[in-house]
Amino acid sequence: MILGLEYAFMRHALAAGTAISVVAASVGYFVTLRRQAFAAHALSHVGFTGAAGAILLGLSPYLGLFAATLLVALGLAWSGRRLSERDVGVGMLLMFSLGLGVLFLNLYTTNATAAMNILFGSIVAVTAGQAWLSVGVAAVVLLGLGLIVRPLLFMSLNEEAAAGRGVPVGLLHTVFLILLALTAAIAVPIIGALLIFALLVGPPAAAQALNKGAYSGLVIAVAMGVLETWGGIACSYYIGYPASTWIATLSFVVYASTKIIERLSRGRSVVG
Repeated sequence: MILGLEYAFMRHALAAGTAISVVAASVGYFVTLRRQAFAAHALSHVGFTGAAGAILLGLSPYLGLFAATLLVALGLAWSGRRLSERDVGVGMLLMFSLGLGVLFLNLYTTNATAAMNILFGSIVAVTAGQAWLSVGVAAVVLLGLGLIVRPLLFMSLNEEAAAGRGVPVGLLHTVFLILLALTAAIAVPIIGALLIFALLVGPPAAAQALNKGAYSGLVIAVAMGVLETWGGIACSYYIGYPASTWIATLSFVVYASTKIIERLSRGRSVVG
């Protein structure tokens, strides 16, 4: 059967991978528009620390993931809206969370595999329960994003104008960071804390390089994310090596290709 769909682990990997790629590309599209990639990166590492701490305490890593990312997302939201202008503060948070994560992993020496899965993900080891959790959380995040997409897009393009038109930018900022935190929490065990950019930033950035339309660009980003995930799983199944590595590689190749195409198109327009 194509892509090993006769195996339960492959069906679980495809279900979880598809759900996460769709929601990561959708949320990531606004992350790149709002220039909050660094904050998204910090949230993924906070999730790693939360998961490592939960494992150390004998709890579910998902409990630590959701608790840590949601708490930090609320903290970032309440500390002010201009995350793109507070790289130093976010960087210090990233450093502190990584330090705690390393400490937790050093204290927890019973199962090194669990620790490695937090850092790099293990999409082909996803259980049925994890797959259903990924699909369910992704559906909730997509529903929430759909409810705020129009004012969020307006605010992402011109926050001052949105505030002047009565858009509740503070509330929207908080809601969006919560959606981003949920996305990071379900993506970390699948793609890994260190490789989450492959789906959260890669496809949206590539789509925006090819298409400047808001909604059409969003659709292209989602399509790229899904294809990169399916391609990564297929390469892992037929060739070998971790699926996360293939997904990250495909994301980089696609992004680099779109930037080359964008530069060539600009050169032609200047010549023309």
